[in-house]
Amino acid sequence: MLSPRLEFVPERDGEIFAGVPAAPAVFLLRGENPHAEPYVSKSANLRRRLVRLLGAPEERTKRLNLRDRVRWIEYTATGSDFESGFLLYKLLRATFPKTYSNRLRLRFAPFVKLHMENEYPRASITTRLGRLNGRSLYYGPFASRVAAEKFANDSLDFFKMRRCVEDLHPDPAFPGCIYSEMKMCLAPCFKGCTNEEYGVEVGRVRNYFDSGGESLQRELSAERDAASSNLEFENAAALHARLEKLAPVLSQLPEIVHRVDKLTAVMVQPSLQPEAVALFRIDAGFISEAITFPIQTSEHAKSQSMEARVQESLESVPAGHVKSALEMMEHLAILKRWYYRSSRVGEIFFADEKGGSPMRRIVRGIGRVYRGEGPEGAGEGVKTVIRNGISENG
Repeated sequence: MLSPRLEFVPERDGEIFAGVPAAPAVFLLRGENPHAEPYVSKSANLRRRLVRLLGAPEERTKRLNLRDRVRWIEYTATGSDFESGFLLYKLLRATFPKTYSNRLRLRFAPFVKLHMENEYPRASITTRLGRLNGRSLYYGPFASRVAAEKFANDSLDFFKMRRCVEDLHPDPAFPGCIYSEMKMCLAPCFKGCTNEEYGVEVGRVRNYFDSGGESLQRELSAERDAASSNLEFENAAALHARLEKLAPVLSQLPEIVHRVDKLTAVMVQPSLQPEAVALFRIDAGFISEAITFPIQTSEHAKSQSMEARVQESLESVPAGHVKSALEMMEHLAILKRWYYRSSRVGEIFFADEKGGSPMRRIVRGIGRVYRGEGPEGAGEGVKTVIRNGISENG
């Protein structure tokens, strides 16, 4: 998985250290015994890290030194911390299949789950994904369980889907709960509605989460306009108030939150290669291998637009697919860790409802990442044209 592979000879350590890059990398150190456990890690400066681990030991220090135990050095240089972290994940997963999760200290992302397999669907917060071919739907990733719970609770206030967690056995003699008393639930627990009516309400909730709240905005706006046209001004005012109440709920929804099986995006990262950036395709939460995208146009591609070149590069890598729910949880945890950082390197662009990528925005993002600028919206004004013709004028 890593390349190149160097033999470490302590007597020639200076020559060996000089031959490795002083750049970000993922590396693996092996001893003479091929069955012994290797040392695996990543570093922002590979040369400096190897000097610390394999250089002549200092006196009166407890710093880890592997000089007399290492025979082979394997490494792969990377262009960004995200690329290093993703490569380290894959390497640890292959090298330590039973313990890699603990070594990575991955914290699984929280999701809003719609229990569609239940006879009377409900919503809950979870960090675990069920069967990939199951009927339940998951929305995320959120930054924290608290954030997911707040968004879910604030959103469900606009609907009458049940909040209870028990499997229901409807009985007209059941007294109901506080939500049914407040007319905030259709109360299927005591036959307060038909199964068809409850199914319609669940469909509204599903459309709400699928569209990031836009379905409810459209619904309330249409009802308000109709009420206003019919001179039902009190009703129109009440609907307008609900729209105003909905706005802060939707404002807390991060752009990354999607239905997991429809989470499609393109991430742009710095590249190890000069005059290039790295593109990562994300398909249904699965992160594919990095694609090196050269900024300079090759001779045979000079007639192509930048958008066409980006599209061609993305299509050169087939869409990846996770093999298990656990693997999807891990990929989403890695994506969540990067996205919610206070200061992150690189940019990400999500597909629209029809699955189309915003190619013009991606091209602009490539220009910003290549120049080492902040993400979209961080700067002022229109950026200048970089040397190959990536224009920020759109």
